[in-house]
Amino acid sequence: MVDDPVHAIGDEADTGGPQDGIALCLSGGGYRAMIFHIGVLWRLYETGILQRVDRISSVSGGSITAGLLALKWNRLAGSQTANMQLFRQEFVEPLRALGRTTIDVKAVILGLVLPGRVSDRVVAAYEKYLFGSATLQDLPDQPRFVINATSVQSGALWRFSKPYMRDYRVGEVVKPTIRLSQAVAASSAFPPVLSPVEIELNDSAFTPGSGSDLQRPPFTTKVILADGGVYDNLGLETTWKRYRTILVSDAGGKLQPEESPKADWGNHAYRVLDLVDNQVRSLRKRQVIDSFKQHTRSGAYWGIRTNVLDYGLADALPCPFDATMRLAETPTRLQAMGDQLQERLINWGYAVCDAAVRKHLQPAPPAPAGFPFPASRV
Repeated sequence: MVDDPVHAIGDEADTGGPQDGIALCLSGGGYRAMIFHIGVLWRLYETGILQRVDRISSVSGGSITAGLLALKWNRLAGSQTANMQLFRQEFVEPLRALGRTTIDVKAVILGLVLPGRVSDRVVAAYEKYLFGSATLQDLPDQPRFVINATSVQSGALWRFSKPYMRDYRVGEVVKPTIRLSQAVAASSAFPPVLSPVEIELNDSAFTPGSGSDLQRPPFTTKVILADGGVYDNLGLETTWKRYRTILVSDAGGKLQPEESPKADWGNHAYRVLDLVDNQVRSLRKRQVIDSFKQHTRSGAYWGIRTNVLDYGLADALPCPFDATMRLAETPTRLQAMGDQLQERLINWGYAVCDAAVRKHLQPAPPAPAGFPFPASRV
């Protein structure tokens, strides 16, 4: 369709149209997104919806959350019913511990004064707090987790997954052993300070003839990647053409107006890039929602800037719009976040996800008893 928010690429082109199944997309947004998506996954897990998802596609801050979920998946999904104690212990608490630690400033400073790249410090932090020495081969076979980055060289999406990693122009590497921390760091390499991430590869690792036009060195020997949100901040590209039911969790930021934009070339260029980025994000969001309205896809969209009252549920959890908008203004940083702010963001992700799925999915799950952290509210 000409109004689709994504176009078919590579191995997604010949699927014969969308198939039955559920895909979940987790947007970017730094620690704000990482923590917000904890609440989203909390609600989806306890209702059993998460256990039925076929693919989880993530970018940027959403990839931090998705990466740990993938690593813990076999334990969390090992029983028929949700084990909320295990969920909190294995998934929620490690992410919250990372969220209490500032990564971006330290990574930039050390990257300037010591040998190595800024991105190396981010990789080390992810290894320390979340992933250890795990590689993409430690991810589950089902559901398929896809961690998305942007190729600075080809301008296309670079996807990391257990079966393969690929850029449709450069080609694919089957069963990659790239460290999970490295894949997540590439996906969350916010430009310009945390980007790029460079990955050294062997040209012979690529499947012969798998790239459309760039399968040659240096594209196949030194891969240069930036934040997945540069290409697709909702993580839609690897899900839209394949599945009929799409769940989109959007914790992305919003361009703020400026009364007196700076006129020097550096700040002006940065502002113009933000304008372009904001338009692309807005276009994808509008087209997703229009596709739901036109019944070309089923599913639900919820965002950190959504007004929960728009879902029209009499028993939605109480989330005053002014309070949730303050949460939405949390900076897009990898900067230490206090416990109360974390708990409010988790509560908000939980509540808005709950309202969206109870409004738009059938059969609708029962209403929740309350927030994950009742004392903090939103």
